[in-house]
Amino acid sequence: MNKKLVNFIVKKYLRFDKKNPFISISAILAFIGVSIGVMVLILSMAIMNGTAKEFEKKLFTMNYPLTIYPKIENSVNEELLEKLQKDYPYLKFSPFVSSQAIIQNGDVMSGGMIFGVIPQKEAEINPIYKEAIGDLLINKFDVITGSGITEKLYLNDGTKTTLYFTELNPTGFSMMPKMKRFNYIGSFTSGLNAYDKAYMYTTLESLQTLLKKETNIYDGIHIYSEDAFADIEKLKVSLQGTNTGIVGWWQQNGNFFAAMKMEKTALFIVLMLIILVASLNIISSLLMTVMSRRKEIALLLSMGASSKEIKTIFLRVGTIIGFSGIITGVALGFIGYWFLDNFDIVTLPADVYGSAKLPLNLALTDFVSIIVGAVIIVLISSYYPASKATNIDVIDVLRNE
Repeated sequence: MNKKLVNFIVKKYLRFDKKNPFISISAILAFIGVSIGVMVLILSMAIMNGTAKEFEKKLFTMNYPLTIYPKIENSVNEELLEKLQKDYPYLKFSPFVSSQAIIQNGDVMSGGMIFGVIPQKEAEINPIYKEAIGDLLINKFDVITGSGITEKLYLNDGTKTTLYFTELNPTGFSMMPKMKRFNYIGSFTSGLNAYDKAYMYTTLESLQTLLKKETNIYDGIHIYSEDAFADIEKLKVSLQGTNTGIVGWWQQNGNFFAAMKMEKTALFIVLMLIILVASLNIISSLLMTVMSRRKEIALLLSMGASSKEIKTIFLRVGTIIGFSGIITGVALGFIGYWFLDNFDIVTLPADVYGSAKLPLNLALTDFVSIIVGAVIIVLISSYYPASKATNIDVIDVLRNE
């Protein structure tokens, strides 16, 4: 192959064609379209992945990495806890008792779920709870509520608030719900309204007393693990025959993350169509070039140029347009990523998303998928016109043109 000839003609065809400006304009539009498509894909995937990671982080904390629950009554107990702590010293355990409850301050009431925990153990596995209690000394009937409950009930430090439980007390001829005055000492903000408006924490001892549970019996055990996916399998083996089960945080929110994954995949496909549409300009530009250069192609073929060299010329023209668009799009994408990450160009309602800053996290797999997809589209778009360039009847063209 005559590389000098190929390079010379490629450079010539890449210059702006003053006689046929529409060909060059079509090539420029293809370059711009591919660049914008790649840029938008990078930013969109970064935002989608960042949003998923942000929700994952919040759900990971509030739902706990792993949770052991009883299949039959009284199966989660102190004996099981001690055994697990001995067998898995690298894991952190926090036993709990839970109940549905209504909290009241004055005439305002709010319902939710209250957890009785051991403050020291809970603080080790729940950074939100740890931040809420700070250096406070937790007494038996102290309560910590989500910020949504705190705002709704106008609670202040030291406020005496009443909790009503779903357990009933027999009083003569009627049944009354169990109630108890608690001392409000603080609130937490998880970043997710569903939890901030429903979750409350008190001491394990207080709920065991009110619900008349034995001190060595729990409703479950929350577990912190650095590798929950691996540890859940080990714990399943250890829990065999104990009438207990174990669930991971991802299993409790499976539908939510499945929906986000589907949305991300759909967005990727839709935005990849931008690059596909832009590549149509590469096809039209190369086809117009082939039609306008039929005489030159015929002369080259008659003077000894091979079909392979002709195909290489147009394939290289198309790939240069497409690849330069991809490279420019990547550069613009990372510049946009840097601006969005360092400046508050886009702000979010903090009460909905838990943070006013736009979450960004571009996964390597997403980036590679974008590049590979764009390269494949550009190569296919360049190959068709290049193959058409060699299907010229040399004698007919030279005779008539």
